[in-house]
Amino acid sequence: MDRLTSTLNSWAPTVLSLLRIIAGLLFLQHGLVKLVGFPMASPNAPALFSLIWFAGAIEIVGGILLVLGLLTRPVAFIVAGEMAFAYFMGHHPRSFYPIQNNGNLAILYCFVFFYLTFAGPGPLSVDAARARNP
Repeated sequence: MDRLTSTLNSWAPTVLSLLRIIAGLLFLQHGLVKLVGFPMASPNAPALFSLIWFAGAIEIVGGILLVLGLLTRPVAFIVAGEMAFAYFMGHHPRSFYPIQNNGNLAILYCFVFFYLTFAGPGPLSVDAARARNP
């Protein structure tokens, strides 16, 4: 059991980077749909500088920065806040229960990004490369 724990512990930083990259790519999709209509068209294109437009902009910029692992901690904090805001503004008023108000994904994103705020980007990131080469 100690060998398994040791192996898992040695891979944890790399898997943290993988979590950040995959969450960033998935998050990026939401912004691309809102603002660019890719990979599918948004049902309603947001008005320029509307709340949904700003959410899409945060999702595109934040998603790209998270994928790269650049400024990971402050970006993760900002996008975690956006997801909390999205949940309480868009989902929670529909129902108390996340399964009924379709807020599960917003909650999950919020807590994954909140975790990244504290855990950092992992070794496969621009932040880690910059720390190695001051």
